[in-house]
Amino acid sequence: MTEMQNQGYHFHVMRRAIDLIDAGGPDPSLEVLAREMDMSPAHFQRLFSRWVGVSPKRYQQYLTLGHAKALLAERFTTLETAHATGLSGGGRLHDLFLRWEAMRPGDYAKGGAGLTIYWGRFESPFGPALVMGTDRGICGIGLFAETGEAHAMEDLVGRWPKANFVEDPMRLKPWVDAAFGVAKANDAVPIFMIGAPFQIKVWEALMQVPSGHVTTYSEIAQSVGHPRAVRAVGTAVGRNPVSYLIPCHRALRKSGGLGGYHWGLPVKRAILAWEAARAEA
Repeated sequence: MTEMQNQGYHFHVMRRAIDLIDAGGPDPSLEVLAREMDMSPAHFQRLFSRWVGVSPKRYQQYLTLGHAKALLAERFTTLETAHATGLSGGGRLHDLFLRWEAMRPGDYAKGGAGLTIYWGRFESPFGPALVMGTDRGICGIGLFAETGEAHAMEDLVGRWPKANFVEDPMRLKPWVDAAFGVAKANDAVPIFMIGAPFQIKVWEALMQVPSGHVTTYSEIAQSVGHPRAVRAVGTAVGRNPVSYLIPCHRALRKSGGLGGYHWGLPVKRAILAWEAARAEA
C-alpha cells in the first residue's frame, strides 16, 4: 500500500471513529472506540496517532462543538499581521511552498474556452479527492467523502464548462504528492486560480492564514478592502475550487460557528481538528 493509499485508509478509519465520537457523547473511552472499530486498543491508538499526531482522547477535544470558539480565542489570525510577520509561510500546510498565479479576468469570462484541464482521482488525508489542473498548476480539488464523486465532478466541470477535460492523473501526481505530504516538504505546489477578480482576492487572503489558525469572514472582508461585503466574501469562500490548498476551512463566523463548507461540514471539522492537533504536536 502506498503512502497516499495509507492516508486514505487512515481517514476512512478515523472518519468512522469521528462518527462514533459524535454519537457517543463527549468522552467515549479508548476501549469503546477500539471495540467498535474491531481493533485492539493499542492498534487503534497507534493508527490514530499516526494519522493525526495526537492520541484519540486529545483529538476528541478538537472535535467538540466549542473547538471553533476556542480557535478564535487562541489562534485567531489578523490577516495583515500574518502577512507582515511571515506567519503565512512556514506554518501553512506541511511547510509547503505554494506558488500561485491567476487567470486574467477576460479569460475567466470565456468559461475556460481554449483551456485544457487534466484530472484524476487520488487519496488524501481526508478521503478520496478529485484533482484538476492545467499546465500551470492545480486548479481544482474536490474532497468527496461526503458529497460523492459524481457531484464533485459535476461541480468542478461546471465551473469551466467550455474547457477541454482530459483524464491524466500521472501528469498531476507530482503536484498532488507534494500537496498531500507524500513528496518532500519543500517541493513547490503551483496553484492556478480560475475565478472572478473579487473571488481571487478573497482566495489570496485565505492563503495568508497559517495552518492551525483561523480567521473570520468579516476579517477577510476587511483585508480585501470591502469591510461591508461579508456576505459576498462568504460566497467567494464557498466557491473556492482548490479545497485544502486554498484553506477555506479556516474561515469561521465571527460568533465562533463553523459556517458552511462546500464539501461537507464533517470534512471541515476533521481538517480543522487535524491541523490544530498537528500544530500543537
